[in-house]
Order: sequence, then C-alpha cells, then structure tokens
Amino acid sequence: MSINILIIHGPNLHLLGKREPEVYGRETLDDINARLTVLAEESGANLKIMQSNHEGEIVSFIGENIDWADGVIINPAAYTHTSVAIRDALSTVKLPVIEVHLSNVYKRESFRHFSYISPIATGVISGFGALSYELALRAMIEVLKGK
Repeated sequence: MSINILIIHGPNLHLLGKREPEVYGRETLDDINARLTVLAEESGANLKIMQSNHEGEIVSFIGENIDWADGVIINPAAYTHTSVAIRDALSTVKLPVIEVHLSNVYKRESFRHFSYISPIATGVISGFGALSYELALRAMIEVLKGK
C-alpha cells in the first residue's frame, strides 16, 4: 500500500535558520525537508513538499493534488490565524490533516492562539521545533495505515 502525503509550508518558512532562531530554531527548511524525506522513504510513504508565501498558491496546490494525496501535513504559519480559503480547501479534499507549528503558539502573542485550521484537523502538533514535523509525519503514517 502506497501512502501519499502533502507537506505544506506557509509564509516565511523559507527563512528558517535566519528568522528569529530563538523562536524557530536554527534548522533550515531544506534541513527539515531532508529529514522528512528520509523518514518517508524508511516508512514507504511518498511526499510532495511545497512552500509558499502566497495563500492562493497553497489553495491551488491542495486542489491540484486532491486525487494523489491521502493526507496533508500543513504549517500554515501566519495563515493559521487568517485564512478561511486554506481551511475551505482542506475541508473540500476531505483528507486527514495535521496542523504543525514549530513554536508553542500558546506561549506567544494572544492573536496566535486562534486557528482556522485546528477545528478541521485530525490533530495539531506544536512547540517541538523541527521535530514537530517528524512527529506529524509519523502520526499521519499511523493514521493512514489505520484507514
């Protein structure tokens, strides 16, 4: 059984390693993607990975992969708190969704405590830095194996 998972990185995540390392860590997005790729290969999963600073590109990527993907792991970043469009796209595909955040959003500014994505997500993993993505991938594989 082949498992296909979308990994979506939202705005400003291309700046990881440089942007506020005390909050987001020193690993780059390339480092994270490389670790996810190895983990996926070891688990027999296929990944399509994208990063965008543009809401419409994220929405399009979700829709374009509706027939390929079995699940979605998304770090919507700032769009977490603002994007009904991304929420609607994720709701439309009717796939398991895991929301990921590098930082613990509940230890940060109050506006970061609200998510449009969490209510439709299978689960949320936050606060473990780059490890949040690996935990999400492991969880998604288990969710999809249980289908």
